[in-house]
Amino acid sequence: MAENADGQEKSEQPTSKKLEDSRNKGQVARSKELATMLIMIVASVWLLWLGPQMMVDFERMMTMGFSLERDHAFDMKRAGDIIFAQFEAALWLLLPFLSVMTVMAIVANIIIGGWLFSGEVMVPKFSKLNPIEGIKRMFSLHALVELVKALLKFALMSVLAVLFIYSTLREVYHLGLIDVEPGLASAGEILAMALVVISLGLIVIAVIDVPYMLWKHNEDMKMTLQEVKDEFKQSEGNPEIKGRIRRMQQEIAMRRMMQDVPTADVIITNPEHYAVALKYDSEKMNAPVVLAMGMDFMAAQIRSIASQNRIEMVRSPALARALYYNSQPGQVIPRQLFTAVAQILAMVFQLRERKISQLPTFDDLVVPDDLKQTP
Repeated sequence: MAENADGQEKSEQPTSKKLEDSRNKGQVARSKELATMLIMIVASVWLLWLGPQMMVDFERMMTMGFSLERDHAFDMKRAGDIIFAQFEAALWLLLPFLSVMTVMAIVANIIIGGWLFSGEVMVPKFSKLNPIEGIKRMFSLHALVELVKALLKFALMSVLAVLFIYSTLREVYHLGLIDVEPGLASAGEILAMALVVISLGLIVIAVIDVPYMLWKHNEDMKMTLQEVKDEFKQSEGNPEIKGRIRRMQQEIAMRRMMQDVPTADVIITNPEHYAVALKYDSEKMNAPVVLAMGMDFMAAQIRSIASQNRIEMVRSPALARALYYNSQPGQVIPRQLFTAVAQILAMVFQLRERKISQLPTFDDLVVPDDLKQTP
């Protein structure tokens, strides 16, 4: 299994971020053998189709080029025009073939890995000049595989070449017995067939090379467990820092809640473990709003502030628990609790207007079963 420079085992599959970063650096899976095979196949098909005619056109072009009159040899301008005309004719003759080969070279190299342009690849790396690293690369597993592929390719191509030459000896001998034009056409056809045979041999190499290059790229991209953890920290944030930020946010929210408690109309308590501060303004609100809530220590803080500001505290255990578990600070209370809270607020407002001398008990307020919380 692969190891990194520190000797740690690369046992984890590469993450999407790792693959994206590597791609930006120009590190993608490529198969030179696949590209070579496809280029050779297209070239052989092209030459098999148009090769004979191209050879005939070349023969005519060369005949015209060497068919000079004596005066032309002593006229530099005329000789230059003939050379330029020959060059232009050769260019137009080869341009379609070269254009197709250029497009095919691009397509063949992006079949695996896709289109990629990375400026980092062009930046010179002086580490590649390190002779020790160069020796390590020479004796690496990848170098051994490349050597085996080269030997296999040489052996396969040699066998195919010998077989092809042996099978076409009669045609090759026959070329010297026929006229120039049909001879060139036959030579072009033999050359095209040779390329076809070589291309078929390269298919064997490509079938072996493509899976290996994909596997090797995946192995090179694998990460150690520590690298995965470090990447997670970078992308998601350090858990300790996130926890600290979360605590700070909670503290800010707590301080804000405590600042709102003095404006509450009533505090619903359990009476020891829960406390919920409510406010209702009939002119501004459609329903009572929870200003603050807390359990245990926070509940004690709310009750303390309420006592200092002479806010009425009502004991209603079931309602206090229902409000605590089904409400959020800054939001209206659940619709199912409107009736119970309205009964308490009505009595609190009557007490504030001195219409009653004291608040009644609210231990038996009806709380819907789906909002009830066990003590």
